[in-house]
Amino acid sequence: MAFSAPTADPPPSPAGAVVVRALTLADAEPAAEVIRAAFAAQSRATTPPSSALRETTESVAAKIAAGGGFGAFADARLAAVALWQVDGDALLVGRVCAMPECRGRGLTSRLIAACESAARARGLARLRLRVRLELPENERLFSREGFVRVRTEAHPGFDAPTVAILEKPLP
Repeated sequence: MAFSAPTADPPPSPAGAVVVRALTLADAEPAAEVIRAAFAAQSRATTPPSSALRETTESVAAKIAAGGGFGAFADARLAAVALWQVDGDALLVGRVCAMPECRGRGLTSRLIAACESAARARGLARLRLRVRLELPENERLFSREGFVRVRTEAHPGFDAPTVAILEKPLP
């Protein structure tokens, strides 16, 4: 079953409100900007460097069109992003991030809840995501959201694991 990415501009959110909604193709440029800024501000550099730093309007638009995404809009500005695609019986969630000045406001929890709803609507059994082993604080963040580590993997060209695969079963 194929799903089309929405293309209409969404209505503006009221001042001070945080609104979580599906990203549209019109959101690709600000979403790419949020992703690059958020990943550039991570607590330490990773090896290999995150491909998120190379996201473009076009690459994010392609990800929205191929799967989907959610954005958290604070004061009508995109503040946090999560992209997703269907992967077997799971919704593979990626690029979960918030602008540095917007962290600590519960935006990740709201994005994960939106992803859970999208997964349930598609009859999927779980959410899945990848976190860098070099950034254990990210694994702790997602553990608080109900994710558990199911395995580790290495990036191509690396002998030792570089990422943890986390899953959250959906009731």
